[in-house]
Amino acid sequence: MDTMTTKETKKQVITTSQVEHVALLARLELNEAEKDIYVNQLNNILAYMQMLNELDTENVTPTAHVLPLCNVFRQDEAGRHMPVEKVLANAPEKEEQFFKVPRIV
Repeated sequence: MDTMTTKETKKQVITTSQVEHVALLARLELNEAEKDIYVNQLNNILAYMQMLNELDTENVTPTAHVLPLCNVFRQDEAGRHMPVEKVLANAPEKEEQFFKVPRIV
């Protein structure tokens, strides 16, 4: 289901060997049909990005997000807190006044 016709497709930038290399790094097993699909899809993405690169963005202000955002978090202020016994009441495991969790290292 290509959105671009052969006429619109620019030169091939991503090769099958590059897809195979990335698949190896990601430990993915791809058959030949999947490799062809990824080569085609990645080249279509890069061709579309090239189209976007051709747009005049001289007077466009750079943004990090399309919507104006502000910090919606409250101020971090010390205040009243729940008693330790109540906080740990439903903990599956605890040790003294702490949650006990499995070691992850």
